Amino acid sequence: MRLLHTSDWHLGRTLHGVSLHEAQASVLERICELVEDPRDGVPVDAVIVAGDVYDRGVPPVESVQLFEWTLSRLSEMTTVVVTSGNHDSAIRLGYGAALFRDRIRMITDISMIDLPVLLHGSDGVEVAIYGIPYLDVDHARVALAHGGDVLPRSHQAVVGAACHRIRDDLAGRDGVRSVVIAHAFVAGAEPSDSERSIAVGGVDRVAGTVFQGIDYAALGHLHGPQSPEAAPGSVVRYSGSPLRYSFSEQDQVKAVLLVDLPAEGPVEVTPVEIDQPRPMATVRGTLDHLLDDPALTTHEESWVRVTVTDRVRPDSLMDRLTSRFPHVLQVFHEPEGRIERGVRGTTLVSERDPRELGSDFIAYVTKAGASEGEIACFVSGYEAAVKAQTLADAQEEVA
Repeated sequence: MRLLHTSDWHLGRTLHGVSLHEAQASVLERICELVEDPRDGVPVDAVIVAGDVYDRGVPPVESVQLFEWTLSRLSEMTTVVVTSGNHDSAIRLGYGAALFRDRIRMITDISMIDLPVLLHGSDGVEVAIYGIPYLDVDHARVALAHGGDVLPRSHQAVVGAACHRIRDDLAGRDGVRSVVIAHAFVAGAEPSDSERSIAVGGVDRVAGTVFQGIDYAALGHLHGPQSPEAAPGSVVRYSGSPLRYSFSEQDQVKAVLLVDLPAEGPVEVTPVEIDQPRPMATVRGTLDHLLDDPALTTHEESWVRVTVTDRVRPDSLMDRLTSRFPHVLQVFHEPEGRIERGVRGTTLVSERDPRELGSDFIAYVTKAGASEGEIACFVSGYEAAVKAQTLADAQEEVA
């Protein structure tokens, strides 16, 4: 049985105000080609998309059309199993799930966690694929509670409860290999600047051992391909996003994962690199150096982040930079000798952890370090605002 694991398409996303629609269409075309024409001749039995199909709950029309085109094309060749992520509207993404043909399976409702997609490989291997859509803690700690006791308010508790239900169902399926699709932040994995924080009460991580007893956990949420620590006998992997979404990812090799599950024995995972439609680069120096250095020719067609170090900010800075780097996205002026702000200074406020954001804000206003009480008050207000927005979105969807 061969699966193709991908995640975090974020259709509709922009990069510092620049549309990524054509770039996203390019990488999805590559994924379709990998299924249509397998490089080693082994067919792909299912494509797994582990959440964050869209970048926001109400995506642009062109993004919906691109997803529809991709689903239609892939389902002509294989089964496609999709779960919702924290950026998706689960209701919108899952609309029509009951009407789709068998080759398109949308798992966006918490009630579907222990209802697997059962696949039979040409070599006799049977696989049960379970989907865990992104779990809103405040809802899931009630919905997944056992015996009326509400679960602790953490992602570890709710994802653990979901996996417990999956293991209960799996116990009655002898000789079946198991795959779980989950959208979560597993402890030990490395985030980048382009993921939205899912922290609740300061707790956003789950242990990789939560997937104990599962042959393969196909993860989404983090944009860099990586393999967090897992329980013995389980393989836990992030495919990462197929496209770079921030300059913190400029050196990442983007990929999808080919996952081979034999009838018995270890799971084999093979990354397949996805060529990027446009490279990314960060350059630094005086304006004259940036405009004249022949070594920078290789970056002229890249998305570029530029730091200019002239003592005085040059006139017409952006126009002069774009004359050589037409795809420049960020420009900073940091005179030589000034303390550098570092990459962290370029992180969008909406993508920062609320505790970190609150601490920085309080320190900026008071000129003193924030106390735990002040941070807790800030986080409480932040979570109340997020909950109010979630309720407003839900009311809009019902309407």
